[in-house]
Amino acid sequence: MIADLYDYDGTICPGDTGSAFYLYCLARRPYILIFLPFQLLGGLCYKLHILDSFSRRCSIHCYMRAINAPRLAERFAKKRVQKTFAYFLRRDQSRPAVVCSASPAFLLQPICAQLGVAHLIATDVDPHTGRIRTPVCKGARKVEFLHRALPDTVYARVYSDSLRHDAPILRLGTQAFLVRRGTVRELQNLDKA
Repeated sequence: MIADLYDYDGTICPGDTGSAFYLYCLARRPYILIFLPFQLLGGLCYKLHILDSFSRRCSIHCYMRAINAPRLAERFAKKRVQKTFAYFLRRDQSRPAVVCSASPAFLLQPICAQLGVAHLIATDVDPHTGRIRTPVCKGARKVEFLHRALPDTVYARVYSDSLRHDAPILRLGTQAFLVRRGTVRELQNLDKA
């Protein structure tokens, strides 16, 4: 299969989906603030190198125990999809779109369905507990996730908002593009970046 590959946060839509979902939930379920001390403690432990990134992310999502996250994610998707960058809406649809993201898969699934994305590869987070069930799909690990899920896929175009975090997936494409605030520019000499 020949496909186009996209990061999601900052590439298809501005900002971080997990943070936007948290604020969306907070506005509708303000009682989730009771989890804030635990979340802040998790952040402090991460900064002091007591917790790793995986454990830190688990502490961030702990509020999901107190809400119906799948139902809220469906409602959130309707609002989030409206913020999609225009270039993505005008993309060449002759090739399937693949989205690979560190964001929770259950948050991106309804968004990707509305956008006509063929394949979603993302971090598996239990929407009922906030517990992360797989390694976080980021950096070089994205390439592992992609090869496992879509082993025979060739990527014609790869889009990301971050050379620093997504250089491994950008190198998978015949063409690579950097997206900044919805503006796309082709990258040249990626091996030197």
